[in-house]
Amino acid sequence: MANIKLDPEQMERAANMLKAIAHPMRIAIIGFLEEGESLSVTEIHEKLGIEQSTTSHHLGILKDKGVLISKREGKKTYYSLKHENLKNIINCVSICETP
Repeated sequence: MANIKLDPEQMERAANMLKAIAHPMRIAIIGFLEEGESLSVTEIHEKLGIEQSTTSHHLGILKDKGVLISKREGKKTYYSLKHENLKNIINCVSICETP
């Protein structure tokens, strides 16, 4: 295993990202975005089957913690993963939970 040196600030950012991800709806959002395409708030809320305001709340948390990026196009905001490797975390957890 590689010897990875993280400074305390990096470890704090990493912990905050993992805390932000640790919610079923947020994991689902990352799952929708892991194919690399950007989705609008409306598209995500329709896929989740929850209120748009709740979806926006979850997206805001993920963006604030550095998990997602957003791009505004006219009246719509599109979200995508900030770091491509985040999908590996979700995939790893999915594999680990299988008996």
